Amino acid sequence: MTGPVHGTWEPAPAARWEDAFLSGNGRHGVMVFGDPNDDRVIVNHHTLVRPNGGEHARPPALAAELASLQDRLLAGDVTAAERFTDGRDVQWVQPFHPAFRMGLRRPAADTSGYRRAVDFTTGVTHAECAGWRSRVFVSRADDVIVQQVEADDLVVTLDHRLPGAPAALVVGQSIVRACEGALLTLRVRYPDSDRGYTGITLVVPTGGRTALIPPGARVTGADSVLLLTRVVRHTGELDTAAHADALRDLLTESGTYSHLLDRHTPLHRTAYERVTLDLAADPAERALPGSELLSRPKSPALLERLFAAGRYHLLSASGMLPPRLTGLWTGDWNTAWSGAFTTDANLNLQTASAAAAALPEVTEAHAALIHGQVDHWRDNARAIFGTRGVVAPAHTDGESGHLYHFSREYPLHLWTAGADWLLKPLVDHDETRGEQDPRTAAVLAEVARFYEDFLTRTDDEGNLVVVPSYSPENRPANASWGTVNAAMDLSAARHALRTAARYHPEHADRWRALADRLPPHRINADGALAEWARPGLEDTYDHRHLSHLYGVWPLDEITPYDTPDLATAAHRALELRGAENDSAHGHLHHALIAARLRDGERVAHALDQVLDGDFFHASLMSAHYPKRDVYNADAAHTLPAVLIETLVQSTSDRLVLLPALPAALPQGRLRGVRTRFGAEVDLTWSPNRATAVIRPTRTHRVELRTSSGAEPLDLVAGEDHVLRLGEW
Repeated sequence: MTGPVHGTWEPAPAARWEDAFLSGNGRHGVMVFGDPNDDRVIVNHHTLVRPNGGEHARPPALAAELASLQDRLLAGDVTAAERFTDGRDVQWVQPFHPAFRMGLRRPAADTSGYRRAVDFTTGVTHAECAGWRSRVFVSRADDVIVQQVEADDLVVTLDHRLPGAPAALVVGQSIVRACEGALLTLRVRYPDSDRGYTGITLVVPTGGRTALIPPGARVTGADSVLLLTRVVRHTGELDTAAHADALRDLLTESGTYSHLLDRHTPLHRTAYERVTLDLAADPAERALPGSELLSRPKSPALLERLFAAGRYHLLSASGMLPPRLTGLWTGDWNTAWSGAFTTDANLNLQTASAAAAALPEVTEAHAALIHGQVDHWRDNARAIFGTRGVVAPAHTDGESGHLYHFSREYPLHLWTAGADWLLKPLVDHDETRGEQDPRTAAVLAEVARFYEDFLTRTDDEGNLVVVPSYSPENRPANASWGTVNAAMDLSAARHALRTAARYHPEHADRWRALADRLPPHRINADGALAEWARPGLEDTYDHRHLSHLYGVWPLDEITPYDTPDLATAAHRALELRGAENDSAHGHLHHALIAARLRDGERVAHALDQVLDGDFFHASLMSAHYPKRDVYNADAAHTLPAVLIETLVQSTSDRLVLLPALPAALPQGRLRGVRTRFGAEVDLTWSPNRATAVIRPTRTHRVELRTSSGAEPLDLVAGEDHVLRLGEW
């Protein structure tokens, strides 16, 4: 093999749904077991959330009590925020769940020569053995699940009965003849609700005979069987005829599996291949199945494959919405933490590579979530704080942006940094492409208006005070969770106001002046950047979140170049931070911050914690905890961002090369990375030397930072610039 493997494979079918290979188009997703005699394809759709009361929940009406709360907190009542509630019990968002399992059964037969694989460049999962072959992908062109099976005798069924499925679901099935084959329909309505969803599968054989054997169909003697599947979420009854006709029309237009794949592949492959990572791994290790490669955590081949798999899964999970905690996939109705979009850390970590790794599709999906909920964000600001503007929730099911998930231990309704945190990837995207999205500009203005109304209290030095304030999901050692001047809140307010000023020069003076009145960060007695800038609040170090270092990553507020003293304090804070419960997102968040602080050893240690901790399933999707505990996409989707940050970092006017290269990666090539000053970078490195080829799309002067120091770099649009570096 001459380069990294853009796919993975296994010598046996998946025994657990967590090990099933994945495909998706950002709407539909599939989990493919690849069992020749009793195959299972679990079908998912981003819209499938089960009503649980969250669909009707609204933010608490607390604005009238805000001034009193602020008085008590500023007077030193460290538990005052615990009473800032309307007395409701915690309400989880509507839980994400699978649609159904497609069963494909044949009489037991020879399975010699078995192999299953997924091709990251096309999104096709394929499996085969003697006398049987299956290929599945989810089309970006036609929004349909496409499967072709070659088997002499095949029974196809749809079954909603996956683990945790509520017994009270109202289920109906039908099967009719269609297109020389059959049309299978599965209708599911949630208990005590008029909401539900319908799955439709068109079964089309080439040759052979089709028999209807309710609730499924049996095809015998066919050369192959083509299956086209869609899921529709709906309220009330659904007229399935129109959707069935759409599948028939697609079949008439496209005709074959190959034609459908040809329509899909350019949309997927173009995005996937924009960025690649080659770590000069051993070809023999590159050829190993994923499960065996995972047993070699020090192997560069493993990092190559996880980088490729991470980009593949992130792209596949992003479309109408960005990835959930589980990406776009689950095989269980009882998904941990409701399978929500957890926005106070996880979502932004998962999408952290979108701008640099050239996946605008991911950023557009992220933007779709935000812009679809801005009205609800306005409701949150008015109800809780009595302000104009917007406040984002820390949890959302993708339907509602109302802030109603909170409790005494998790007072997420006090978190005001969320809108800036969620908009930061959109701002990075605008810088990368060199244009300001008017939708992003509009929401930024609303964030600034919120701060104009909210930032009304001052301290004894005349600084504005963020009160109440909350650092997800931590608390001071000597106070309750809701308090004053959390470092993340200060960084977010400054960044939001100054960024909004750039997008809206007509308001720039007013918003920058407001940002300048916020207090500086505090350095505590341990020499660390304090999680709460309010004097007297003591740090709690052993925690999975690193919200207080928001100024380091993803912001550029604290850097070793511009604010060395603060960077030293931030590094001390990172040294003191514990891993708490060993969450994957905590380790990789730690690595991202360490990379910004040029600490390659700390990056390597964080990566080792994940790679040595058995976080990855054979599917190369990850878990939340070690030993593959709780299916979760954080590690899988975040890891590419960590590797990129160790090699190339950029701002709108700075390029940093090889800032935090782990010693275990002495050579390699990163191709196609995008910068925020509008250039594409290819970087090749080996011991004591490196070459960077910069392809700018804009004429611009930037500061180049390497181990040798800083120097200006003049770039001209359309002219490649080649840099050759010595020791670093």
